[in-house]
Amino acid sequence: MVSGISNAPPAQPVAQPTKAPAQKPAQTKPESAPAGDSVQLSSTAQAMLAAMQEARETPAQTAKEANSGDRQAQKLLASQAAAKPASK
Repeated sequence: MVSGISNAPPAQPVAQPTKAPAQKPAQTKPESAPAGDSVQLSSTAQAMLAAMQEARETPAQTAKEANSGDRQAQKLLASQAAAKPASK
């Protein structure tokens, strides 16, 4: 024998919108997610990293970079030349 469920509340009518929404629903997944984690360094951190890399270079590498137009290498060579005592 089939009997109805007596504990269920009566169904409430749902109000239907009079106009269809003008906007499309938002997409749930990002459009271009990077494949892995990424880190963005501040300009100060980038400058410190570049200075550390310059400090690990050999004098020959620094001279080669300075001759090819690297401004940081040129400044480094200039400061090293200024720090050396003038020999006569």
